[in-house]
Amino acid sequence: MPARPSSPSSPVVAIIGGGPAGLMAAEVLAAGGAKVTVFDAMPSVGRKFLLAGVGGMNITHSEAIGPFLGRYGARAETLAPLINAFTPDQLRNWIHDLGIETFVGTSGRVFPKEMKAAPLLRAWLHRLKDAGVTVEVRHRWLGWGDEAGSLRFATPAGEITLNADAVVLAMGGGSWSRLGSDGAWVPLLAEKGVHVAALQPSNCGFDLPWSTFFAEKHAGAPLKSVAVSYTDARGATTVKPGEFVVTATGVEGSLIYAFSAAIRDRIAAQGSATIYVDLLPGRSLERVQTEVAIPRGSRSLASHLQSKLGLTGVKAGLLREVLSKEEMADPTRLARTIKALPLKLIAPRPLDEAISSAGGVRFDALDHNLMLRALPGVFCAGEMLDWEAPTGGYLLTACFASGRAAGAGVLHWLGAGRT
Repeated sequence: MPARPSSPSSPVVAIIGGGPAGLMAAEVLAAGGAKVTVFDAMPSVGRKFLLAGVGGMNITHSEAIGPFLGRYGARAETLAPLINAFTPDQLRNWIHDLGIETFVGTSGRVFPKEMKAAPLLRAWLHRLKDAGVTVEVRHRWLGWGDEAGSLRFATPAGEITLNADAVVLAMGGGSWSRLGSDGAWVPLLAEKGVHVAALQPSNCGFDLPWSTFFAEKHAGAPLKSVAVSYTDARGATTVKPGEFVVTATGVEGSLIYAFSAAIRDRIAAQGSATIYVDLLPGRSLERVQTEVAIPRGSRSLASHLQSKLGLTGVKAGLLREVLSKEEMADPTRLARTIKALPLKLIAPRPLDEAISSAGGVRFDALDHNLMLRALPGVFCAGEMLDWEAPTGGYLLTACFASGRAAGAGVLHWLGAGRT
């Protein structure tokens, strides 16, 4: 582990991980006078950041800070000091300083004007280069060497050992391993006595036992203009409108991700979790019952549901998936199911498929500067910390904020000044 340098004039800091948290730590450290090198195992930095921006780079959210912090659930109080020190508004201003304009979408989410991550990353890397930050790619961290402050890396030229006065670990969680976040750091820290909570999928899809017929016919079909309700272990019910997608093995998509943490934990505790889908959130149960009960004459039930309620395709298929032929013929049962169709989820999708991960370095293993208590001079930031958040800009905001906090923490520890 690093030893405190005798001279604080130009301390050497190694940052392992070139995602948003690591790059933000690098910016803060370079501004504080440190000699900074960012190491990344991949051929280029920011790969997960770039992929996350493929469908539109959702950088943060515009809602008030109180509700914003509430999105972090059990870690809201822990993350509050970090995010209050680099708020969503400050993050937007920082992006503007890079020459990237942003706008607020109809959902309150904040995006770069071009809806892409690449221009932002290019401008940021240019700024870091001008600040003297060095980037070394294809350097996979293997742990510590025999000497204090030494770090081992696997490189295309073979294994090397480098020294640093301080280290920032920002290697991500365990999702999307092909982009570098493979969780390989977990045993390296655990063997040093660092408390690490098991990595779990977050913002993930879930499996449920579709019939073969339904899966083959409807896999990939989006369920639009629906609402999902979920009752947690305390008996509190939450209802959210939106959309999700039927997959060959279950369900995924933004509306499912919004409940993923609670669903995952319920499955772990009880073996399954049930959500209820309102297929027609714009119509009351009474209205649906009235429409269903209208005599259909010679028309098929499918034609009746289509003409009276607009239920076709995957929505109609779901009704037939969960109701028997006899139950479909019962107007009261049918109407109630249209308004609250039960889906019993039995397992989260694998960690590597998840958008993000829960678990990681426990906060009780860190001091208030994000330095590991068991390894003085080693700091942690980003998704490798034990927190999770829904999609909507909350993940990136906390990564930026924790990277900034870790960089400031290193400067404080080294005595090199504050940003």
